[in-house]
Amino acid sequence: MRRYFTEQDPTFWVALTPAIVVSALLFVRSPLSNYIFDEQEALLANPYVNGEGLGWLDAFRRDFWGLPPDRSIGSYRPLPDLIWRALWQLSHASWLHHWVNVLLHGVNAAIVAGITLAVTRRRGVAWLSGAAFLTAAVLTEAVTGVVGIADVLGGLGVLLAVAALRTRMWVMPFAVFGALTIGFFSKESVLVALPLVAWCALVFAPLMFRERPHRVWRTLLALVASVAALVFYTYFRRHFFPVTLPPEFAEPLPQSAPLAKRAMHDFLRWFQQPRLPHDAMNNPLVDADFPHRVAGALRVYFRGVMQVLFPLRLSGDYSFPQEPAPSRVVFPESVLGGLLLLGPPLLGIGLWIRALVVERRERRGGTTDFSQKVSSAALLAVGLVWLPVAYFPHSNIPVLLPTVRAERFWYLPVIGSAWILAIAFGKLLEGRRFPRAAVFVVALFFGFQGIRARMHALDYSDDLAFWRATRDAVPNSAKAHLNYSVMVGAHLGDLPKRLAINGRAIELAPKWPMAHIYYGDTLCRMNKPDQAWPHYARGFDLAPNDPNLISLALQCLWDHHAIERHRDALLKLAGEHPGSWIAYLGTEIVYRGKEHGGVEKKYRPRGYDEGPKD
Repeated sequence: MRRYFTEQDPTFWVALTPAIVVSALLFVRSPLSNYIFDEQEALLANPYVNGEGLGWLDAFRRDFWGLPPDRSIGSYRPLPDLIWRALWQLSHASWLHHWVNVLLHGVNAAIVAGITLAVTRRRGVAWLSGAAFLTAAVLTEAVTGVVGIADVLGGLGVLLAVAALRTRMWVMPFAVFGALTIGFFSKESVLVALPLVAWCALVFAPLMFRERPHRVWRTLLALVASVAALVFYTYFRRHFFPVTLPPEFAEPLPQSAPLAKRAMHDFLRWFQQPRLPHDAMNNPLVDADFPHRVAGALRVYFRGVMQVLFPLRLSGDYSFPQEPAPSRVVFPESVLGGLLLLGPPLLGIGLWIRALVVERRERRGGTTDFSQKVSSAALLAVGLVWLPVAYFPHSNIPVLLPTVRAERFWYLPVIGSAWILAIAFGKLLEGRRFPRAAVFVVALFFGFQGIRARMHALDYSDDLAFWRATRDAVPNSAKAHLNYSVMVGAHLGDLPKRLAINGRAIELAPKWPMAHIYYGDTLCRMNKPDQAWPHYARGFDLAPNDPNLISLALQCLWDHHAIERHRDALLKLAGEHPGSWIAYLGTEIVYRGKEHGGVEKKYRPRGYDEGPKD
């Protein structure tokens, strides 16, 4: 076993087998697992995956969730949907679907090792880079969760584009174009590949092609190919998946606006990103002004970097108030986050200049067998730029996202951290002063990463285990408490315990309508509809236009014969919110409840573990 790693260079095919084995050992979830969290909507409720009257090519006319353009919530990712639909013909089990992520993660780790070997020609550093990426515990959500396929496939596209830089100059732009097309049709954030692939071409050229690097030409060709992939993807999506621009992008900004702001605005108008949902529960930064939004985003970024290195806590959710909008702009974590966002790229550029100087000095000395100073500086230069740049689209700074923080956002950035760690660990292991201590430190790091990854993968045993672990990891997330309470009721039938946990969600988020409705629903299921009514009424008042919550509550009141007793209060609420869903559904159930058996069936929410509604 040891000889496999010490006597063989980790080319792609050599690294692939151990990478897949380790990926399976760390990230495979229980075969008995059900659909968890977003997997419910992404697969069970996805009309495209379920083949509800839609053809295979309709993947290009639907969003990630199987919705048409006029109902889209923002994600256009046809390739994951095509894979899911193909697997759906074989099995409806979530366990089968997540194996795609596990296998592709092993493939991506092998590509990382192969790229490192091509650049450094150092066997140990190449193995270390692949291992650092492969075992990163922060990637568990992306690999173990079925929905993470978009991140893993997007990572594959970007890595294939970097690997394509090793091909002949006339082949390279076509290979980069093809690779990034795969990436773009998997996840929109592959947009970061434009600067990253060009940067890799510039820095890696003299190491991949030592006699005739043609670094400027290779950089330009890589950039042109990347831009071409973006243009092709954008016009393809705009043609087959046309969306209405949000009002803020309907018109160009005035000439008096700052140039950078106008450029960003014009790009987003051209790109025509489908509208992203904005909910203060999932992303509290939506209500913050720009300075506080940036400060909050920098805090999240700093915590994420620390999580990459020391994954003490891993969670599938960070909702309000776990990551609230900050009350101040300047505080330690915002400052450290800013330094980690701006400092590494500047250091990376400096290291590239150093590598350039050393390379030219060695060329003048008549050698192209460059020293480790050149290759180490080059790999560090790329890694230091890659880490923050790859994360930036997910930072909530350029564009507000549906969620304030998610560990799957780190799939691309961790490629950069893997290269940084590989150089650091390689230097540590090559030192002669404390060889045993060096081995111990490196083994401790990888051991800790692997243990944390395996432990977090076990959280995906089922939805009850998932939300229990999430609640324990992020005790200030109201969403984690509420979802755990629902699972306690659904799996254990313990309604008093569900009520108590639900109460904690209300304490954390007293203005969250769902927490009030679900609290009332628990009381209603305990055959206490009259005690449930004040909580229902509070939820109706907070969210008069949420038909799912309203119909859930009204149906339970109907089933427990409580509508008539609260008729006047319900009609009063309806009158206070004219033209709303509570006005419509409330009056309908009062006057036509007998005709429909409560709420009219088409307005009732989809039941848990059910497929798409008609």
